[in-house]
Amino acid sequence: MRGKDRAALRAEAHHLDVVVHVGQHGITPTLLESVDDVLRTRELIKAQVAKGGELSAREAAEQVAPQVGAEIIQVIGRTFTLYRENPELKRGELPPWRR
Repeated sequence: MRGKDRAALRAEAHHLDVVVHVGQHGITPTLLESVDDVLRTRELIKAQVAKGGELSAREAAEQVAPQVGAEIIQVIGRTFTLYRENPELKRGELPPWRR
């Protein structure tokens, strides 16, 4: 992914709400299923790591992204943003995160 593409996705993600929370148990199979499902329908998501968790946001993003086939767009504080294109979603319409 080019820097321009990543910057555009960062701008789009700014207004998104957090939809996945990484709790104190860290990366679990259930969490990975949730992330996979949300990426399938939205393509661009924000996730947040709990304060009391053992992982930092960077560590969590680096573990989750390859397992669900996503790219890390940005990591700020305890929040990270992931993107995975879904070719099944119709092109030419608004992206799923803008609907």
